Amino acid sequence: MELELRHLRTIRAIADAGSLTKAATALGLAQPALSAQLRRIERSLGGTLFERGRTGVRTTALGELVLDRARVVLPAVHELQQEAVRFARTGAPHGPRTPLRLGGTHGPLLGGLVDRLAAADPGVAVVTHTSWSEREIAASAAEGRLDYALIGACGESAPPGSGTLAWTEVARDPVFVMLSTDHPLAARSGIELAELAAEAWTDVPGDGCFADCFAAACVRAGFTPACVYETDIASCVHLVQVGRAVGLCRATFPDTPGMVTRPLVGTPLVWRHLLGWHPEAPAATRAPDVVGHVRAAHNDAVGRSASYSRWLTARAAVLHNAVEGADR
Repeated sequence: MELELRHLRTIRAIADAGSLTKAATALGLAQPALSAQLRRIERSLGGTLFERGRTGVRTTALGELVLDRARVVLPAVHELQQEAVRFARTGAPHGPRTPLRLGGTHGPLLGGLVDRLAAADPGVAVVTHTSWSEREIAASAAEGRLDYALIGACGESAPPGSGTLAWTEVARDPVFVMLSTDHPLAARSGIELAELAAEAWTDVPGDGCFADCFAAACVRAGFTPACVYETDIASCVHLVQVGRAVGLCRATFPDTPGMVTRPLVGTPLVWRHLLGWHPEAPAATRAPDVVGHVRAAHNDAVGRSASYSRWLTARAAVLHNAVEGADR
C-alpha cells in the first residue's frame, strides 16, 4: 500500500483526538474500521505509530516523525489547491476548453454519465478516475484534482468531505442480493435475509459504513455472516455464478448470465447515489447539467435491470392500494 494524503490526515486526526474512538467520530468512521486502516498504514510505514493505553493513544518516535512531515505536507497541498482554483478562475475565458474530470466508485453510473456528457457536448474531453475508496474520491474533489465526485453512501450516513463539498442525492436504491441461477431461492420474488444465514457472502470493498450496516442487519436477522469475500466486481460475480457465495449489489446491477438479483424483504439496506463538487471551483457552474445527466444515467440503469423494474412496479402497486384504502 502506498502512503496517500488521506492516510496523513488519518494519522493527524488520531494524534489530535488522542484516542481512536474520538478520531473515528471526527472522521465519520466506525472505530474498528479506523483501527484496521491504522494497521495498514503502520505496515506500510514499517512500524508502530501510536502506543495504545487505557487513557488513549500516544505517538511513538516514528509517529512523531510522520506527524512532523504531515504538518508540513497537508497545509502545503491545501495552499496549492487554493492557488490552482484561483488560477483556473482567472484564466483566459476563450482559451482551450479544459477536460471535465470525473471520479467515481464501482457501479454503472460513471460510464452512463461519461456517455451522456460526450453526447451532449462532444467538444469537451472527459477524464475519469475510479477507486473503491469513497473518501479518496471526495478528497480529490475537495483538493481540486477532480471536478465531480460520484460516490455512494449507506443509509443516511453523511458523505465524506461534507464540510467542503456540495452534495446532491442523485437516487436512492435498495440493496439486492445476487444468487446463482441454480440457487434454491433463485426463483423467489423476494428473500428474507435470515434465509441466507448459512451462506458465504461476497462484496466489493469500501471505506464507508456499509460493512458495519450489513453486519448490523444480519444481527437483527438473527445471525452473523460466517464468511465475507471482499474483492472486485468481476470476482464477486464469478463467486456467485459458481455457487461459492451470494453477493450484495445495488438494485441497478445489470442482469448477468449465470446469476440473478433479488430484493431483500423489508429492504434492510439502502444505497444512496451522491454527486459532489467544490462550490468555488470553475466546473461548479455546470453542476445542474451534470446532476441531470447522472439522474438520466440512473434511470437508464434501472431500465436495464428486470428485477429492479419488477420491484418498483410491485412497490408502486402497494402504495397505490394504500392510498385508495385511505381515501375510502
